[in-house]
Amino acid sequence: MCPTVSLPALTETCMIRLIRLVCLFALIGSPAFAQAQAPIVYKVTFPEAEHHWMQVDVTFPQLGTAPLKARMSRSSPGRYAVHEFAKNVFWIEAYDGRGQKLKMTRPDVDEWDVAGHDGTVRIVYKLFGDYADGTYTGIDTTHAHLSMPATFMWAVGHDTQPLRLSFAPPTGAAWKIATQLYPTNDPWTFTAPNLQYLMDSPTEMANLTIGTFSVQNTDGTPANFRLAVHGDGSQSDVDELAALVKRLVREEMAVYGEFPKYEPGNYTFLLDYSPFVHGDGMEHRNSTSISDPGLSLKTPEGRMEALSTIAHEFFHNWNVERIRPAGLEPFDFTRENITCCLWLAEGFTQYYGPLLLTRAGLTAAGGGRGGRAGGPPGANNVIAVINGSGRTVRSAVQMSEYGPFNDAAQSIDLNDGSRSFISYYTYGAAVAFGLDLSLRDMSNGKVSLDDFMRAMWTTFGKPGGPAPGLVGKPYSLKDLRDVLAQVSGNRTFADDFFDKYVEGRDVVDYARLLTRAGFDLRAARPNAGWIGNTPVQEANGGLAVGIGAGRGGRPAPVAFNTPLYEAGIDEGDVITMIDGQPATMAGWTALGARKPGDTVKLTVVRRDGATVTETATLKPDPALQIVPIDQTGGALTDAQRTFRDGWLGTKVK
Repeated sequence: MCPTVSLPALTETCMIRLIRLVCLFALIGSPAFAQAQAPIVYKVTFPEAEHHWMQVDVTFPQLGTAPLKARMSRSSPGRYAVHEFAKNVFWIEAYDGRGQKLKMTRPDVDEWDVAGHDGTVRIVYKLFGDYADGTYTGIDTTHAHLSMPATFMWAVGHDTQPLRLSFAPPTGAAWKIATQLYPTNDPWTFTAPNLQYLMDSPTEMANLTIGTFSVQNTDGTPANFRLAVHGDGSQSDVDELAALVKRLVREEMAVYGEFPKYEPGNYTFLLDYSPFVHGDGMEHRNSTSISDPGLSLKTPEGRMEALSTIAHEFFHNWNVERIRPAGLEPFDFTRENITCCLWLAEGFTQYYGPLLLTRAGLTAAGGGRGGRAGGPPGANNVIAVINGSGRTVRSAVQMSEYGPFNDAAQSIDLNDGSRSFISYYTYGAAVAFGLDLSLRDMSNGKVSLDDFMRAMWTTFGKPGGPAPGLVGKPYSLKDLRDVLAQVSGNRTFADDFFDKYVEGRDVVDYARLLTRAGFDLRAARPNAGWIGNTPVQEANGGLAVGIGAGRGGRPAPVAFNTPLYEAGIDEGDVITMIDGQPATMAGWTALGARKPGDTVKLTVVRRDGATVTETATLKPDPALQIVPIDQTGGALTDAQRTFRDGWLGTKVK
């Protein structure tokens, strides 16, 4: 995160980012510079799609005399960890402008240098890809699902040079192409104004089914939308989904007051529902790439299921793509990108997804997405943060800073994320939930989180940047405080909220705020005892602790502030006796029938072979539920009904 301090105190990393951004803006703003640049030209073919590889032929012109530094990316916009895309390049050659083969050196794992050229270098390489999701590339005989950072080599120092890409599908393939790249007169040739835009432009080639619709923007011009679907749906199925998405995008636009201007002339939903993809959703400036291997559009249930990810990703075309936190702008493809504010960039988007489905009438106002017994949308996030072990050690900001270690990051060692980390999606959604209700509470419904997001759009998103794909005014943590003070009209409230709930680790008074909307936050199992939620598994003559708790079913430490942790028992231990009886799953499960304050003697074998007996004192079960008062025997007051309708009701006029 870049600190919000005076220029002399900026960290070296922030200073480098600032200098790069200033230089980039100056270069792009020069008409002579733009006119003088010939495009970098990519030619993309699929000689053996059945073997999951493609060929890229790229020509870098106007290089001067300096050696070319060609790189594959190490990170991808919308992902915050390192992914090392160079590993999938398995054959590469270089030539000069006359076709003479050139020697290549490899000073780094993701870089190939070419010297001795004539001002032009042509590189031809083959790239393997068989993992179709929002980050990686997947190629087979059914489609080519291209994530640009995972696919295209680029030239260091040529970020602002325009690019031209021509695609050739396999012979005989009935493929169409969909992308947010700029179209040309050739349906298989596209352009991008700069590297940032190219890398943010996923491309799907398949036997696509296309649905379209338009919505009038607030300035009277049409906002045009396309659904490009690779899946089992017929044209009528895709058209049915398009009608639902149209309702949704109108509700999303109502939050901000207008749609952004989509530079290529439309916004594209790239929807890959092939059985060979991996589930994911990824935002982009003028498109989103969504993959779900188990989703069918042939049924109304399948089409409704598709809306959940669509609702989240479309909200990003304002929040993140244009309203962008410092640390992500300009995006650095050579490293992980850390920022203060994924709790807002991702978490607020997570909050708005189900909320806007509710407002659009696409799920019930107390519907199942929100939690048990018809809780409001987002209730599950609130409960997870209230009870989250990680909240005791990391704030929302610190959860964001942990992103590069979490967001599909790969490592082989065990970590304690299961007890020290709460996803910034979840944490931020809970913060958004609390801030929305707090603003509505203090203003008696006149101010809401919608006003905050609209102010963020007006100040940081709508002004735009020097070129498509670039944001001119990324925000800082201090900027967020200032906007909240402006929107709420109360600087003390804004600072207090940030101090306690964003940079601190306190919890919003959700119970009081929910009562105003006619919901009751209550214990799900009152008077039940609880030893902790860490799973155990029968093994080695007892119950192995922590098995299956971590990512991918790996072992994980016992959560903080649980009776099991306080008894000194953790992952790696084996419980052999419960109150003097052999430890079994039935005996472990039976602990849930005991009362808070009851004690349990646990005999444990440590890794070193030592046997110890520890005493755990059961606590009240912290499991919570949020239920509508009017569905549990109570009656809403007029004030509660008005408050709830103002929160969950449609905003489309």
